[in-house]
Parts: sequence; structure tokens; C-alpha cells
Amino acid sequence: MPSTDDNKKVKGLSDLLAESKKNKKAAPTIAEEKVAEKFEEKMEEIRIKELEEVAQKESAKSGYPYINLVGFPINSDSLNSIPQAVALEQKVICFEKTDEKIRIASTNPANPKLKDILKPLTEETFTGKGEIYLISDHSFQKSFKLYEKFPPPREFVAGVQITGDELSALKKKIKNFGILNARLNEEKSVTQIIKIMLAGALQADASDVHIEAEENKINIRYRIDGVLHVVATIPKKLWARLDSRVKTIAGLKINVTDKPQDGRITLFMKELGKLDIRVSALPTAYGESIVMRLLSSKVTSLKFEDLGLRGKAYEDLRKQVERPTGMIITTGPTGSGKTTTLYAILNKLNDPETKIITLEDPIEYKLEGISQSQIDHSKGYSFADGLRSILRQDPDIIMVGELRDLETCEVAIQAALTGHEVVSTLHTNDAAGAIPRFLSMGVKSYLLAPSLNAVIGQRLVRKIHDKCKIEAKLEPEQLAKVKEILGKLPPNSGYNVDINKLKFYRGQGCDECNHIGLKGRIGIYEIFTMSPDIEKEILGAKTSEYRMAELAFNQGMITMAQDGLLKALDGITAVDEVFRVAE
Repeated sequence: MPSTDDNKKVKGLSDLLAESKKNKKAAPTIAEEKVAEKFEEKMEEIRIKELEEVAQKESAKSGYPYINLVGFPINSDSLNSIPQAVALEQKVICFEKTDEKIRIASTNPANPKLKDILKPLTEETFTGKGEIYLISDHSFQKSFKLYEKFPPPREFVAGVQITGDELSALKKKIKNFGILNARLNEEKSVTQIIKIMLAGALQADASDVHIEAEENKINIRYRIDGVLHVVATIPKKLWARLDSRVKTIAGLKINVTDKPQDGRITLFMKELGKLDIRVSALPTAYGESIVMRLLSSKVTSLKFEDLGLRGKAYEDLRKQVERPTGMIITTGPTGSGKTTTLYAILNKLNDPETKIITLEDPIEYKLEGISQSQIDHSKGYSFADGLRSILRQDPDIIMVGELRDLETCEVAIQAALTGHEVVSTLHTNDAAGAIPRFLSMGVKSYLLAPSLNAVIGQRLVRKIHDKCKIEAKLEPEQLAKVKEILGKLPPNSGYNVDINKLKFYRGQGCDECNHIGLKGRIGIYEIFTMSPDIEKEILGAKTSEYRMAELAFNQGMITMAQDGLLKALDGITAVDEVFRVAE
């Protein structure tokens, strides 16, 4: 309640205003305006005082300590410990952050979400102590305005609290998974644990880091060359802090644990250039599954000549790629390297005289000199709609991420028939299955036949690590299978193998390859190009994978399994690897 002195001052100002209005009808004088201003200021002061008194009484009832932050010296580091959007949404302010304690204040200190906000803030303090205070709405509003005065540091704007230099330094110290596991279990700082995980992933050349909450532990797995490996386990007690910290760094909502979320981290590293990390969080039975995908710029610089294409297949595809019109399709399951192959083709064709536009879902890698567009289903921007828009941009070459439906296929085929080169992907098991797939989708055979230039079937196999390569002895059953496959090489394929003189290799494992024996990947391919016989078969509108494979064999196409085994004979990959992905 207002004090007696406050009441006397208000009454005196009120009487002066009343007397002024009674005696004068003309416009108020400057003196009268000042009296009115003072009156309003005093009323506002009393209102604020009442609000603070209400907050104090609420504090006594709730048990949370009360504080008035108006005039409190809050520094930039403390304030920006909580992102501005989170502060506004939860009405919370971090007003003190030191090595000994963290203090936050909210208009609703009983809000359970505040504990999730406090956890990542206390993880690196000496005592780990965090306190929650109660403040009035006026106190919050005044403090919140400081965000305008103290903009977040540059690293926070980018969603990054880890630098490329830090990872580069750590990377040199993590020589194998044993050292990685030991470092992760010794470390107390959750932020440092994340840095070690990422540095280890870069050292191992991993494409993904999986952080998985189990009932009694946290599993850390790396996907290396397409295969997942458990590289470490850490205590389950770290989960809440680890989960919150990853989300904070990736710009996700730390208080949301029951819905999937996607975020991103961007780093700049001297040896890798820009490194984008796509972060996905998914609810599971014991917490969440977090996957960090490392999108290195190495993919975008891959040359067409380095894909692993050889001999007749290389020459056939090179000729089709250099044609100004028509459609090239690459097929295979998810993770078979289709997009990488398309990027390599685009890199070969990219020059200042050529307009290249892509339509992707999503854009994972940025290609210099190429216009890339991302579809957005929520806004009605589909592959078909995007492709129509692209055609109005006067392109020479178009890449469509995937031909998913009849509408997209028809627009792509029309583009290929009207002076454009179109490259895209299709989900089929092999090259021979592409044409029956098109026809089953409803594509008109008389449009497909003249538009199609080449079809690629592909898989990725891991390469033997050269530094620990040794000769391998195959089991009799496996050797018989190899001989059967290589014995069926097409006569006009350009390959002549003596199946009675076969020599293969394997990697025995070393520190450099983390005792896997394999390091890096290469493609194995089957490629057929359009021929009169294949065109005639398409126009018949009734064909099968078996018939297409037969026609492709007649023109000299080797299968993915045959290409893989030929690479195994050359010591590039292992027989087990070939049979793992293609039989």
C-alpha cells in the first residue's frame, strides 16, 4: 500500500490540477503541464511500488526469494546466457553468472521449464549451484530491454559456441577410439564432451554422430563410410545436461522433449573450410536420440573422374553427360551416393557460359556458381511446381533431387525434350528397374524413349586401407560365387578375367583406420545408355527388369557386383564389402 507521504504528495498535486481546471478554460500553461507530468509520474511510481509489494508478498508465500532488478548491474555475459526468445517466452532473466553461482529470475519461478534452462548454465561452474528468484512483471520488462543494449555475441547469433580452431586442436589428440572413450569419460564439462565428440568424428572422417540415451548409459556412435560403429559409452547421469547443451548450441528449444526438432551448427575450419552440422532430436523411450550430420564441403569438390567409373562405363557416361539435351537418371537406395554422383556431374558441366539450377529437398551442400532452390511442402512448393518455375529461369542444365511422382516426371521429361539437360534420381534397386518404374508411374512411353540418355545404378563400398592391406584367402563357397559372377561378364564389356587366377585383399586394421581395415568409399556402378533395341522395348510399353537387364548385357553393361569384384581384384575394396551391398 502507498505510504502517508505518498498520499499527501498525490493529494497536493491533485488539488493543484483541480484548481487549475476550475479557474482557467484556456490552453494549459507550461507550469500547469509540468504539474500534470509530475502527477502522472507520481501515480506511475505508486503503481510500480504496489506491484513490487505484491511480488514480495507472493515471494513469502511461494518460498522463492524476491529481488527487484530495476537498477541491478546486469552484464552482457549474464544476460545472453539465456537466448532472447527463450527469455521472452518464459519471462526469465539471468541477472548474475559467475564461476561460483548462477542466478536467474522469473515472474513465475515455479515454472518447471526453468530447471531445464538452468541446467546447461550451471554445468561449468565450480559449485554447480543455481538459484531461481521471483520478480515483478515491471522488473522483468525493464531487464528485458537490456537485450537491445547488449546484443548477443557473434558466435551465439550463428548458433555456435564451439570454434573450428578448438576442434582442430582436439582432433590431433584423438588418435583412436580408445583415446576418445577415455577422454569422454574423464571430462566433466558437457560442452567439452561435445567438442571431443565432434573432434573425434572429424578425425575418423565420420559423416554422422549418434548420441543415444539408453536405460543405464549413453551410447556414442559414428557412421564411418556408411557403417555405424559404437565408439564410446558415457554415464546416463550426464544425459539431461548433454541434451540441453546440444540443443542450445544448435538453436533448438531446450524445454521441448516430446517433439522432433531440427537445428544447425556452422563452423569454419582451416583444413576443411566451412563445416555445417545438421542436428536432429527425436523423442525415444529413455530420453532422446540426437544425430549430428557433418556436411563437409569435400563432397561438392568431388570430380567426375574420381567417382570410380572406369572403362566402357566411364566413356559411355562421359559422352552422355556432354550432350546438351536429354535426361540422365541415377538409381539406388538411400545412402548409395546418388546425390554425390549428380554433384560430380554438375561440377564437370559448371562453367560461366552455362546456367545450372537445382531443386533439392533439402539443400545439404552449397555449390559455387550454381543456383540452388529448396522445396517447401508447407508453402505448396513441390518438385513439380519448382520445376515449372525453374523452366522460366532460362536454364541450360537442371538437377531435380528426386523424381517422386508422375507430375514431376512429366515436367522433367518435357524439359529434356525442349532443349535442356536434366539429371535426377529415382528409387529403384538397379539400373534395369528404372524404365519399368517410369512406366508403372504412368509416364508415356513415346515421351520417355526420346528423352532418356542414360541410367546409372550404383552402390558405395568401403576401400581397403592401403597402409594395412594384406592378401585375403576366400572360403571355397565364396570363391565359387565370385567365379560364377565374373564368369558372366559380357563379351563386349572390355574386361577379360581368368577366373582360375584370382587374387584378393583385405585390411588387417591399424590405429590410422581405427582397426577397421577400411577407410574411404568408392562407387560401384552399372550403366546403360539409350540404344535402338532399348528404345524399341520402351515404345512397346510392356517391359520388365529382366528384359532390360538382358538388353543392357547385350550392349556390354557390367553389373554392380561385377564392377565391385573387378575393383576387389585391383585391391581397391574387399570381396565381403561388395557382397554386403550388391549380390
